Amino acid sequence: MSLPSFPVRAAEVRDVPALLTLVHSAYRGETSRAGWTTEADLLDGPRLDADLLLAELGDPATTVLLIEDEHGVLACATLSERGAGLAYFGMFAVRPLAQGGGIGSALLEAAEAAARAHGATLMEMTVISVRADLLAWYARRGYHPTGESRPFPYGDERFGLPRRDDLEFSVLRKELGPVTVPE
Repeated sequence: MSLPSFPVRAAEVRDVPALLTLVHSAYRGETSRAGWTTEADLLDGPRLDADLLLAELGDPATTVLLIEDEHGVLACATLSERGAGLAYFGMFAVRPLAQGGGIGSALLEAAEAAARAHGATLMEMTVISVRADLLAWYARRGYHPTGESRPFPYGDERFGLPRRDDLEFSVLRKELGPVTVPE
């Protein structure tokens, strides 16, 4: 499948307000219901806060990737080097009304290429285990459950206010192929 090409750049501190707005709009509150990535039935409150995002931007092992259009930040994700050939993909968000148009797939592919370029051979992510639709989307892109789960940070309101007491993260991984260089 050939994906549309979108310019991807590294986020900067000046992008924090727009990134917070995007991430919240894609996951929480009524605006998130316009897209399919909403967690509004699972969690209330923020998806992340400015301090967490600034820490990501200040971490030399992490890059916050983003795609913009004429209206501002369209999509974002974090890519973190974890050592030993492992990269972590997180904070993935696409503007709700733009979901389903290939932007998310294009950003995921760009993150995978960047991870390979930095020597990663394996990409890891976590997804709330009850998000069957999202787990299936990642499976179609080669990400598979490891059987490992990680606890949801109950009690840390920076990640939201759970509406359920059974939330946990499934760990997904994908083997990254070699970097291909166009001829």
